[in-house]
Amino acid sequence: MGNDEEKKGFTIRDRRVSSPGTEAAKPEGPEGGEKKEPREQKESPSPDGVAFPEIDFSSFVFSLSTSALLHLGEVPDPVTRKTEKNLPLAKQTIDILGMLEEKTRGNLTGDEAKLLENLLADLRWRYVREVKG
Repeated sequence: MGNDEEKKGFTIRDRRVSSPGTEAAKPEGPEGGEKKEPREQKESPSPDGVAFPEIDFSSFVFSLSTSALLHLGEVPDPVTRKTEKNLPLAKQTIDILGMLEEKTRGNLTGDEAKLLENLLADLRWRYVREVKG
């Protein structure tokens, strides 16, 4: 390698927007760390231009439970419109919901905890029913 090739690297440029002549200051909270701004309800555009509301914990849990129902053969695939069973994927999705319940214990609202508990009970019952035939 020549000497010029060894000196080549990359450059990092800060492209954040700030007022000319001022530095971007980070807001600080009571402990001196960064202050978190409240989250706004935003809509995310999909590739087909339809806007979806920002996801929250409940809609995330509903999405996973719908996926489990799909794999249990309870609901048809939205693309193919066919109902197919894939019990290993159903079990994996139910296990993910169970892990979420365990890892978020004490950090959810009462409604979120009850939703997760009820969905898990229902999905586990459906899974056992399918496995036993």
